[in-house]
Amino acid sequence: MKILLVSQYYYPERFSVTDFAETLVKFGHEVTVLTGKPNYGFKEILPEYKDIKYEEINGVKVHRVKLVARKDSRRSLIRNYLSFHRNAKRFVRHFKEEFDVVLGVSLSPIISVAPALLYAKKHKVPSVLYCQDLWPEAAVVTGQVRRNSLAHKILYKWSKSIYLKFDRIVISSPSFKEYFEKELHIEDKVFNVVNQPVIKSSKEEEPIKYQNKTNLVYAGNIGSMQMIDTLVKAMRFVKSYDIKLHLLGTGSLLKQVEKQIVVDGLGDKVEYHGNLPIEKAEAYFANADALIVSLKNDGYVGKTIPNKAIQYLKYGKPIIGVVQGDSKTLLENAKGAVFAGENAQEIGEIINKIIVMDQKEKDQLGLNNKQYFEANFTTEKLTQLLLDELMEVKK
Repeated sequence: MKILLVSQYYYPERFSVTDFAETLVKFGHEVTVLTGKPNYGFKEILPEYKDIKYEEINGVKVHRVKLVARKDSRRSLIRNYLSFHRNAKRFVRHFKEEFDVVLGVSLSPIISVAPALLYAKKHKVPSVLYCQDLWPEAAVVTGQVRRNSLAHKILYKWSKSIYLKFDRIVISSPSFKEYFEKELHIEDKVFNVVNQPVIKSSKEEEPIKYQNKTNLVYAGNIGSMQMIDTLVKAMRFVKSYDIKLHLLGTGSLLKQVEKQIVVDGLGDKVEYHGNLPIEKAEAYFANADALIVSLKNDGYVGKTIPNKAIQYLKYGKPIIGVVQGDSKTLLENAKGAVFAGENAQEIGEIINKIIVMDQKEKDQLGLNNKQYFEANFTTEKLTQLLLDELMEVKK
């Protein structure tokens, strides 16, 4: 089967769409990707990609269009979104190659998959949306727009019109279905779930050798939705002094968190290691006593499954879950997590529980997580589920 995949983000930007595309090729299918020039997380177009319009990566054909680099300002973010939307549609209008199906992968923003619809309409081929983010809900939760504002109403209509035009919608978290039906009032589609695969690392780093007796790791976005400030405050309630919370990643709350560590005198209990690639982040997981996943129970986004919840299962470690909704259900099914509410004292008490936990019990929690991952969330298993959706709509 020939598949055209449209995604604003692709390798060397680290998103699971790359693993899906390469696994589809391994399954014997031909995959062509329409994407932008890599800039996410780099704050510029990578210099080596400024003149690259086409390349092949591990059997995947990749076409790249120009866009405005994503930086810190809201203005640059909007320009980034709109430039890919415009230039990818321009590319599609002149792209004559024929495909059996077109797959749009929607992270933020939803308008990034509009070129997939343009191709599908022009060439009369079926279209599938793989939805990994909710719009306009994501824009509200991240503070880009106010709910019920004029901008929100415009985004609502625009998002809904795009969703409605796809022949099939595949969702990455079960609660997405509730948002589509109750908020967007889209009820005439089947919403099958295909979770995101974990991002594969290209090499194995030597595990970090910790100096402290107990080590906890959080890796990911350091933002308000992840409540990193609350995680840091929780260390005030931790009884042991021979413990450290290791923070990896970056985000809008980073400067506030760094200041908080100093002001609260928690430098001996909390350490920030920077925004690390997955290969280096994994080195912190290997000898950790527990991995932390947190997501504020705020709106529909707060009910969904962050990719790290699945990724943590892979490493066979106990998980501290400060989550509700789909994430909590997933971790409960895995039987390898302990849970805390969204307040610093309760999180601190759960950390105290981990400190005194018998090593055999910790090992069993980790084993449960690893076995659950291997039974349900390998890239091959999830890619097959997505392929089944593509094959079904092609019929």
